[in-house]
Amino acid sequence: MWTVVDTPGFHDFVGRALSVLPAAETAVLVVDASAGLDTSAQRLFRQAGERGLCRMIVVNKIDAENLDLEGLLDQIQVSIGSECLPINLPANSGTAIVDCFGEAGDADTDIDDIASAHEKIVDQVVEVDEELMELYLEQADELPADQLHAAFETALRSGHLIPICFMSAETGVGVKEFLDLAHNLLPNPNEGNPPPYLEGESSLEVEADANAPLLAQVVNVSIDPFRGRMAVVRVHRGTMKSGGQVFVDDDRKATKIAHIFRLVGGEQVEIDEAVAGDICALPRMESVNYNTILHDSRDGGKIRVEPMPIPTPVFGKAVRVANDNEAQKVSDAMHNVATEDPSFQVVHVASLNETVARGMGELHLREILEGIEKQQGVDIETDFPSVEYKETITVAADGHNRHKKQTGGAGQFGEVYLRIEPLDRGSGFEFVDKVVGGVIPGQFIPAVEKGVKQVLDTGAISGHELEDVRVTVYDGKHHPVDSKEIAFVQAGRKAFLAAVRKARPIVMEPVVDVTINVPNDCMGDVTGDLASMGGIVNGSNVLADSTTDISGQVPLREMQTYHSRLSSISGGKGNYSMEFSHYAAVQAILQKELASSFEIEEED
Repeated sequence: MWTVVDTPGFHDFVGRALSVLPAAETAVLVVDASAGLDTSAQRLFRQAGERGLCRMIVVNKIDAENLDLEGLLDQIQVSIGSECLPINLPANSGTAIVDCFGEAGDADTDIDDIASAHEKIVDQVVEVDEELMELYLEQADELPADQLHAAFETALRSGHLIPICFMSAETGVGVKEFLDLAHNLLPNPNEGNPPPYLEGESSLEVEADANAPLLAQVVNVSIDPFRGRMAVVRVHRGTMKSGGQVFVDDDRKATKIAHIFRLVGGEQVEIDEAVAGDICALPRMESVNYNTILHDSRDGGKIRVEPMPIPTPVFGKAVRVANDNEAQKVSDAMHNVATEDPSFQVVHVASLNETVARGMGELHLREILEGIEKQQGVDIETDFPSVEYKETITVAADGHNRHKKQTGGAGQFGEVYLRIEPLDRGSGFEFVDKVVGGVIPGQFIPAVEKGVKQVLDTGAISGHELEDVRVTVYDGKHHPVDSKEIAFVQAGRKAFLAAVRKARPIVMEPVVDVTINVPNDCMGDVTGDLASMGGIVNGSNVLADSTTDISGQVPLREMQTYHSRLSSISGGKGNYSMEFSHYAAVQAILQKELASSFEIEEED
């Protein structure tokens, strides 16, 4: 039995496609012969290879008019690699398919001669088996296809061969040949590369043995109004029985499996058990999430699987509704979507009192929000989210403050000396206590840290979160009567502010990697527009379909309105994708503008 997992192809939905790759042995990339190979498809295909999946390419619509199939084949081999070789070839203007893996023939094709194509793929296959290569070189006769079968699978598993099939889904040409090839040559669960499981920090070899202890991975979660949280599960090892029990990750309490369903299109067919290699659905699994591991031993909690890298969603919209009741309904619905789709996030930015929905692109986000509006019967207003600027420092500096307050009776006293140093981007915050001799009693050190963290949360120069800094408290003074926690909170806060002012603070902004696909004649306008946005162009790739992929980096604030700008430049023919890259310093004029409206709140 085969299980085919159909994933969306548009670049905005790449997260959904990537998330289910761990369910399969083979990833098949379908390329539109009339459109060519785009960058998003290349990225997705490359990640499938990095995951250890066998890979295959299907070129569809081979009977369309004005095709350059030979040029498309060259593009695939240049963009993906020379290991991409046709296993059959189109003939008679895409109305027939000719095999070139079996015995070499002399039929005419639309691209290459059969003998040459046959020799290329056999040469590629035998390279993974030294004994077979020697036999191939020694004997005059051709090696029969059945003798190449084992080496073919080895070449697939190692990524040494990526076969290319040609077909027309509309007329059915090549479909039977593809199905025969999949049945005879593509790996089954016992033959594919094992999933990357870990036990503790060590690799765990997992074979698709139905009699071994259970190991299964949740590859998709959906919130069903009647069956609750439905988990789509790939069983990698062992057998899961209806009515049995499983342990979820490191839970010590078992969860009962009430029903098991096989997914057949839109139908759910109940089955008694799922064995290694099966993909099934489990209803009412309220404690599972994407990438959760199911096992049948209370001691199996240390077993986990390397997560599939999902791009960080950076295209965001601030979400607003009319009243608190609707806000709760929309919030619950968005969190349900975030459970189902690992490439969607909903974030409440407390400092801005703003709820932001983030997806992979405008279409991805629009589909989700319109679905929630229809489901909940509410109107959702969206706007561009406020940019999440951050602050940091660039050099080390010292700070000092003596907090002294006398209002009659016991007063407040605390004195703090500290040093701050910049850390690498993304390191966060470190607090180090190097006070000796009890000049600041140990019970007041947390108060100093609390004062520092007040500045981290509110910022020191522009009102944005300050990060990537190490703070070392090394000296101070206290008073046996007047020293209190509040005194050291204030002294720590003001000493930190004093140090930041001397540490050449900067405001940083998020920068994204962008890939833009436009018609060739728009390339100059697009690269010029990127430069005007403060972006940089890293490279370009001219494709077979008379379009160009342009890659670069741009501040995220400039991408807020980029969809309409690109549409205007390209006449609606351009598209783009983006992923978060890093934080970088804003231009001096913008930092001055952000700082001019910020005042530090003085506290007594």
